[in-house]
Amino acid sequence: MPAFKPFLHASLFCLASAALHAQPGEFLQRLPADVLDVRPPSERVTGTPGNMRITDRSCRALPLEDVRRRIVNTAVQEWAWFGYGVDEQARAEPSSQPMPRGAFARLSASESARLASTIAGYWAATPDSDWILQRQNANWNSEGGGARWRDAWSAAFISWVMCESGISETAQFRRAIAHHTYIDQAIRAADGRDAKAVFTAHDPGAASIEPGDLLCRGSRPAYRSLSERRAQLGAGARTHCDIVVKVDPQAMKILVIGGNVRSSVRMKVMHAVQDEGESLRPLSDNGRALFAHLKLQAPAIALNALDTTPTMQARQCEAAQPLLASVTQPGPDLC
Repeated sequence: MPAFKPFLHASLFCLASAALHAQPGEFLQRLPADVLDVRPPSERVTGTPGNMRITDRSCRALPLEDVRRRIVNTAVQEWAWFGYGVDEQARAEPSSQPMPRGAFARLSASESARLASTIAGYWAATPDSDWILQRQNANWNSEGGGARWRDAWSAAFISWVMCESGISETAQFRRAIAHHTYIDQAIRAADGRDAKAVFTAHDPGAASIEPGDLLCRGSRPAYRSLSERRAQLGAGARTHCDIVVKVDPQAMKILVIGGNVRSSVRMKVMHAVQDEGESLRPLSDNGRALFAHLKLQAPAIALNALDTTPTMQARQCEAAQPLLASVTQPGPDLC
């Protein structure tokens, strides 16, 4: 995968510099509650690795008109807390040979230990996940507190974001340990069979993509269209979804944030195309086709929602200073 490069557009300049100058393993503090009222996931669990347990599974219940903005704000804060990791995706259409698993460096044992309660807190937002934490406790006891998570936690991250952002009822969003659970709910909603669901499924390009929406791919099976998953509704599948945080039609890029991406919460920069008569469509995710766009049924917010999140407003210009000083024509004074 190519190294991340700063965008030419001034609106993305601070984002690029924040990603470039965050040090590996650098974890940033979350904002105070009076700036961004998001409860840290670690507060949902107690104990230390090897003896950790879930103590709180409650979710906020907020009006739907507030949810889209909170989804973006919450996801961006977690991304910053994990160190501003950014990956730029391939510019080509999906390949038949996506990048193999394990191709990226993993977190160190000390980083994994520091993240233990945060990731356990993500699991706390998913129903019936006690067995996962019990299995992880056994893993920690046998391999040490820095052992990696045995179970992929990307769906747990999405579930926690939705829970913390005000979607409390499973009829609205089926929080789960696997993405296909809520993907299927969105497909049923699109088919008129799940009226209370707040996400409806579309083929990428069939509907406008907005911040707060989800983009999903499959790896086993490697779905290439929504109809392929619709034919297997309810069956187990290895899938992954990310949260859209910015759409830039001028640059033809869509920025998303997901969990358990290289064992972290990271941003992906997806290149996009726009076919005649269709909306902007992302090309691929790590060489795999994006088969589902889950559109949130909530009022729209600005396409550049990332830029105006409390996290970026508080930190982006401070982080940008080293890069601003290193280029000859940095563009307008953003700070």
